[in-house]
Amino acid sequence: MLAYLNAHIMAFVFGLLGNIIAFLVFLAPMPTFYTIYRKKSSEGYQAIPYMVALFSAALLLYYAFLKTNAYMIVSINGFGCVIEIAYLAVYIFYAPKSLKISTIKLISIFNIGGLGIVMAVSILLAKGPKRVALVGWICAVINLAVFAAPLSIMRKVIRTKSVEYMPFMLSFFLTLTAIAWFFYGFFENDYYIAVPNIAGFLFGITQMILYCVYKDSKKQTGQDRSTKPNGKGTGQEEFDVEVVVYNNHQSSQ
Repeated sequence: MLAYLNAHIMAFVFGLLGNIIAFLVFLAPMPTFYTIYRKKSSEGYQAIPYMVALFSAALLLYYAFLKTNAYMIVSINGFGCVIEIAYLAVYIFYAPKSLKISTIKLISIFNIGGLGIVMAVSILLAKGPKRVALVGWICAVINLAVFAAPLSIMRKVIRTKSVEYMPFMLSFFLTLTAIAWFFYGFFENDYYIAVPNIAGFLFGITQMILYCVYKDSKKQTGQDRSTKPNGKGTGQEEFDVEVVVYNNHQSSQ
């Protein structure tokens, strides 16, 4: 009984810590959307990372609903859904007409359709604990797949010998988040949450090592920067992808 109470307390502590850090990282893209608001245009930015973040948060909310009493998972992913919907609303509002239509279509197919398919399959194919396990495995697989996205950022760092698009503090806090959610899952005996965050921790450590290796490099990276449709170089999109992708593993929560 005492061991159970201790595990429950530790799960609460790590879950609370994970919520706090994840909350801050969910807010990280706000400067991007302030720029969109100021310029009255979302042209040159991508909506897909925010769609992925919304899908992940919504899927984890469904998992938490099936599991019951998973308040830590509900709190952060509920906030995640709200903030990602807000981001997408701003993006669509300021997008050119053609991009506005295509973005709404993608949201309908990917977010509404994708979540609907997962829910339908889980309801039709499983019941009770088996349904929780099925959705848990889906969440774990999706989060593991999402963790592969920062590989493109790390490849860019190695190729250009520049850490311009990989801020150290972002990698540091994302690593802390992975640690917090791993221990939350461990103490809750929820390995659908714990296991993916092992990958999050390893990617975070790798990014910090790369940062230390290349932070003093003087190599110019101007020719390697991605370009907007208007031809102006920007690293903002790579930064946004990394931030929002990791929002998902915060929402692994």
